[in-house]
Amino acid sequence: MHKKRLIKLISLLLIITATILSCKKTSTVDQAKIDKEIIQQYIRDKGLTADSSASGLYYVITDSGIGNAPNVNSFVTVYYKGFYTNGVVFDQTSGTTASFLLKNVIQGWKEGIPLIKKGGKITLLIPSALGYGANGFASVPGNTVLIFDVELVNFQ
Repeated sequence: MHKKRLIKLISLLLIITATILSCKKTSTVDQAKIDKEIIQQYIRDKGLTADSSASGLYYVITDSGIGNAPNVNSFVTVYYKGFYTNGVVFDQTSGTTASFLLKNVIQGWKEGIPLIKKGGKITLLIPSALGYGANGFASVPGNTVLIFDVELVNFQ
């Protein structure tokens, strides 16, 4: 008798686990669709002509720069402004540059910054999965599309 109950309990736990995992996967897919719609609406509203990558990153290169492009292992120096689609700025450089290893930043930057060269300027339209994800970071809420205007001053 105990064996049958144990088997039923294990079966029930497996079903619950499978349901939870499939819901999580569905919500990630749903969030990607929501982010894409938000980004595409922003592009339409601002009259932008943007390119996109397979990962879901959208970008507008306003100046491609000169010379070589950095890679994910480069130490980059930039001016930037990060804001939400409603225009509220959440982070920016203020008259001074910021420098960091590209491999230590969000995925949207790792993918987007190497698209320009020294002196280049790019606007990155970053879906939440390539930004701070479902959890967010500091003042940035989870599942938030991020927009960054970036100028690549230098890199090594």
